[in-house]
Amino acid sequence: MSQLGLDPDSESVYRILLKTPRAGVAEIAEGLGWPTGRAKATLDKLAELTLIRNSSEEPGKMCLVNPEFGLASLLHRQEQELAQRQQALATARLTITEMLTEYGEGPSAQTDDVRRYTGLDAIGSQIERLSHGAESSIEVFAPRGAQTPEALEAARPLDRSAVDRGLRVRYVYLDSIRNDQATLSYAHWLREIGGEARALPQLPLRMIIYDRRTAIVPIDPEAAARGILVLNGAGVVTALGSLFQLTWEQAQPVGAVRPPVPERLSPQEQAVLDLLFEGHTDDVVARRLGVSVRTARRVTAELMTRLDARSRFQAGALAMTRGWFGAGDAVAEGAPGRGGNGE
Repeated sequence: MSQLGLDPDSESVYRILLKTPRAGVAEIAEGLGWPTGRAKATLDKLAELTLIRNSSEEPGKMCLVNPEFGLASLLHRQEQELAQRQQALATARLTITEMLTEYGEGPSAQTDDVRRYTGLDAIGSQIERLSHGAESSIEVFAPRGAQTPEALEAARPLDRSAVDRGLRVRYVYLDSIRNDQATLSYAHWLREIGGEARALPQLPLRMIIYDRRTAIVPIDPEAAARGILVLNGAGVVTALGSLFQLTWEQAQPVGAVRPPVPERLSPQEQAVLDLLFEGHTDDVVARRLGVSVRTARRVTAELMTRLDARSRFQAGALAMTRGWFGAGDAVAEGAPGRGGNGE
């Protein structure tokens, strides 16, 4: 009941009133072994929550509001608070994106540690230069699911060359590539020549890391065509490398069957739930997971059915009570390069 705003005292008194709706202060205090003042203060809290009200028949006494309406009102209040939190998160995300955009456009953005490139030819040239110059490893986050045939064709010689030179080449794709034969075949081909490929339900952003010394990320994850940032600063590249390693350890080899966990969410369901809780629309959820909007809506509907929820807000509140919360897109649209990194 704490999820509805009831503290232990309030819940104890409310349960007594459910059995004895007209119990008075003295009766409640005696039943719980409390001082009268504690019982009265708790009744005042329940009145503030509109779970009890003044009796029309017995002045000075309180009576229980019909639990069906009283508890529904509390749940609705929690739903509103959840909606406000989702809106606050969405606003914060927009603010961060605007700040990063301003940073990318500022005169200080073009430094030895941060280089900004726009235009598909310039982006493709940087990917090719860094790929051919890599000496030990190339690590890739490839969100967006299916990669374009042009991107896969451009990436093949770069990946082949890197593997032949003895580099460790690792890709993390979205689980949804199993629905695209071309991308799935590319992942299998990569493994056959000595590279590695794993998959997860969702990825934080598109990026490529070379030798843990240089990284490519999109200027704006939600507007990939704006261009890329080439990062050389030790601090930020080390952080991105740690993010890649953590994500890699959580991912499964492409083609592996994820064992079902009874009474738990599937990886895709967990990803959808987390994204909905963050305030994303169906369109954004679908794009992040590399699935159709129809699939995203189907998963959402199945989650609401499992939770027996009548609204998304109520589903969020119920998912919180079950402890289910827990645990940028392409570098550039259409850019040639690594394994569809320019999708």
